Amino acid sequence: MNVETILRNKGRRVATIQPQASVKDAVLMLRANGVGALVVSGDGDRVEGILSERDIVLALADLHEDLLSRSVGDLMSRTVVTCDPNDSVAQLMAEMTNRRIRHFPVVVKGRLAGIVSIGDLVKARLDEIEFEARSLRSFIAGA
Repeated sequence: MNVETILRNKGRRVATIQPQASVKDAVLMLRANGVGALVVSGDGDRVEGILSERDIVLALADLHEDLLSRSVGDLMSRTVVTCDPNDSVAQLMAEMTNRRIRHFPVVVKGRLAGIVSIGDLVKARLDEIEFEARSLRSFIAGA
């Protein structure tokens, strides 16, 4: 299974936020969208950064009550690891483990085309394993 298959099932909608938005706005958007990360983009197409719950919690330890008034651009991770729709679930799971990240924006020809999370990848892998198990049971029952 690959990223394109996941996006076909879950959709291509990505929660984005502009770099000049406040961290308070980002926290509200994370909650409203039920997501763990926002892609930072001034135009909704180009990935400028990513802001995750982890980024916010780590910054809270240093900035305390000043955190919510800071801009997303101050906290976002600027080095964003992206993926391609043809990348496999296994490749991305290994990459997430090695890099200790939980979200991959999907980029096609420099434009944001979706996002996959560790939860999406685990679900896809479990679906794949369940399909294989059903197929094997069917084969054995028919033999």
